[in-house]
Amino acid sequence: MDSSSAVEPRIAAYWHPEGDAVRCELCPHRCRVAEGKRGICRVRENRGGRLFATTYGRVAAVQMDPIEKKPLFHFHPGTEILSVGSIGCNFRCGFCQNWHLVLGQASLSAAGIPDLVRSAKASGSIGIAYTYNEPMIWHEFVTDCAREFRKAGMVNVLVTNGYVSPEPLADLLPLVDAMNIDLKSMDPGFYRKTCGGDLDPVLDTIRAAAKHVHVEITTLLVTGENDSDDAIRKVVDFVAGTDAEIPLHFSRYFPHHRFTAPPTPPGRLEAAFRIGREKLSYVYVGNYFLAGSEDTRCPRCGATVVRRQGFRSSPAGLAGSRCASCAAKLRFVV
Repeated sequence: MDSSSAVEPRIAAYWHPEGDAVRCELCPHRCRVAEGKRGICRVRENRGGRLFATTYGRVAAVQMDPIEKKPLFHFHPGTEILSVGSIGCNFRCGFCQNWHLVLGQASLSAAGIPDLVRSAKASGSIGIAYTYNEPMIWHEFVTDCAREFRKAGMVNVLVTNGYVSPEPLADLLPLVDAMNIDLKSMDPGFYRKTCGGDLDPVLDTIRAAAKHVHVEITTLLVTGENDSDDAIRKVVDFVAGTDAEIPLHFSRYFPHHRFTAPPTPPGRLEAAFRIGREKLSYVYVGNYFLAGSEDTRCPRCGATVVRRQGFRSSPAGLAGSRCASCAAKLRFVV
């Protein structure tokens, strides 16, 4: 990617004039943005009474990743995907791992969509993942890019906090093949205090997305914040009530950004794995080695269909999307 290439300003979608300002309608914050100012996301700016997407075609990170790193365990296991991200976010999580991107403390380079398509093909990627920062605030670029990747016969993956308004989500979903959505807690107070947003729109996104694309969910268990049995059980109950076959990833927290609490105790991760398996077909633990917690077992016969270590997968027990042992249809996209 060429940091010297000029990127034309792009007028944003989903906004309307409001007095001497503009009202952004992309996410539930619905920021009222004064002239020369930006919304909470830090990337949508009022210039002369029009809202502009300032990071259109500008990336902070481009690299090949295992699909398991997203994490997506049930979507083309064992493959790699071109992964891109920019700057900004519409949340302010105190434990954010990519806070330098959220705060815009990273250099940006120009990224042409044809170049990304060619790079993905040359690298043997299955497609493209919009990740690292929040892709929904990059909606215009993600939409245009996703359309070209779809034309090229490749997949589009979103790794997102799910904080987006219904209309932009509905417009984007037909171009998306898979999503990993963060469900940080089922406590509205946790979302307001720790993330700077609301819970209900995230739940709405999960419900809507699960009807149209392959969805997996990640919950980071933050020590002393959302890692009690009760908090874990509420997450599990919501996922089970939405679709008990949605894969749920419990991830170990480590101190980052403003949070200094110690890493998630192993006992909390073990409890989450146990509680999740009471109601869900597929539960995983990440960022911590817990024997068997990364492997996929057939819910019908118990055979191991995918073995994983780190980000390496061996889907030897899969026959297409069926269990090779008992032929049960499993929740896999292959």
